Amino acid sequence: MSRLVVRKTYKLFIGGAFPRSESGRTYDAEGANVARGSRKDVRDAVRIARQAGPGWAAMTAYNRGQVLYRVAEMMEARKDELAALSGGADEVDRAIDRVVWYAGWADKLAQVVGSANPVAGPYFNFTVPEPTGVTGILAPEPPLLGLVSRLAPVIVGGNTAVVAASEAHPLVAIEFSECLATADVPPGVINILTGLRRELAPAIAAHMDVSALDLTGADGDVAELERLGAENVKRIVRGRPDAQSPYEIASFLELKTVWHPIGM
Repeated sequence: MSRLVVRKTYKLFIGGAFPRSESGRTYDAEGANVARGSRKDVRDAVRIARQAGPGWAAMTAYNRGQVLYRVAEMMEARKDELAALSGGADEVDRAIDRVVWYAGWADKLAQVVGSANPVAGPYFNFTVPEPTGVTGILAPEPPLLGLVSRLAPVIVGGNTAVVAASEAHPLVAIEFSECLATADVPPGVINILTGLRRELAPAIAAHMDVSALDLTGADGDVAELERLGAENVKRIVRGRPDAQSPYEIASFLELKTVWHPIGM
């Protein structure tokens, strides 16, 4: 008697777990039934990301870099699976290298974007970077390299992320999330939703607990998303899908300037 093959189901990634959409809906993508996230799923992901934020930001920059490097290790271990769902082995290699590159910046960025400022008076004056908070990301194409190129600079700076994966090619994003689940990423730091952009993007842009919004993967006119984001003065970024620069990290950081009297 032949056995039935256990088919893989593609779910959301929220809080380190793989729940189905609360709506129970799916949609067809790349020949698979993929979870169709709802506004309630967005709210759950943002709430969990907000809760995870203080702990992730409090980790040393060196430790955050080590976590990202562990992500690259897990991607290397699942390279064949990722290549089968993305643009091939070359894209996976570039995505892994991109994660390693950003991991190396974790404990160096403060020296690049921070400063000790000269002042005319008996004071020390320092400018230091701090994370912005929960960041909503509309992942661009290509589905893996574009995803990690926008996600890595967000989290390496101490932010947490709620990602709307590619609508047309979501499978590699969920495969990538399985790397995250075994890579020491604290639950809630990265949350990945699949579904229809017309449903997920406005819900992320309008959420009052989202502090920054990356619209790089948005299609066409983004004026309505920008309007929704402006209601709570979100930081809105629209960069290159495959950007690689320390200033991509700085795009999602706040700069805090501290004055301190000399001799105290």
